[in-house]
Amino acid sequence: MNNYLEIIGTIVGIIYLVLEYRVSIYLWVAGIIMPAIYIFVYYEAGLYADFGINVYYLLAAVYGWIVWKYRKGRKESTQAVELPITHMPVNRYVPLGCVCVVSWLVMAYILANCTNSDVVWLDSFTTALSIVGMWQLAQKYVEQWLSWIVVDVVSVGLYIYKELYFTAGLYALYAIIAIFGYLKWKRMMIEQE
Repeated sequence: MNNYLEIIGTIVGIIYLVLEYRVSIYLWVAGIIMPAIYIFVYYEAGLYADFGINVYYLLAAVYGWIVWKYRKGRKESTQAVELPITHMPVNRYVPLGCVCVVSWLVMAYILANCTNSDVVWLDSFTTALSIVGMWQLAQKYVEQWLSWIVVDVVSVGLYIYKELYFTAGLYALYAIIAIFGYLKWKRMMIEQE
């Protein structure tokens, strides 16, 4: 059963990535379905931080939908305009870096002391950086792609080690598309200015 869920999660993940690349608000629908599936996959594989992050992904997908749909961007008239793609402000780097490091250490401590995880540091690292990346995506910061590139590359090795081969393949694809996504979003950001 777990292999079937992994395959379905992989398919939904590909749809999610295509929608993210296209800057489609419907990425958030796939962003709700995919973590609901992967909660079961990661729990069975003993990837407890990844299991936990999927609860966050569900909540973040709802938040992202609301921000993308209702948050006002630049005002050119009295009507709300779409939230623009921008660079992350410099004053956000240190706080987000701190959130990432503290989350990583806390999750690693919990995994080391409360679970039978054999991948404490990598599992907690990808989870901590994913928290940051998802928030960056909800804000439409172009740098979110850089966070995802790192998460995806590390995750490929982690999932191969855990014998989640379909998921490893999905994350390898994510890494490649994230590079193109970064370039596309940069180009779109320049065009919208």
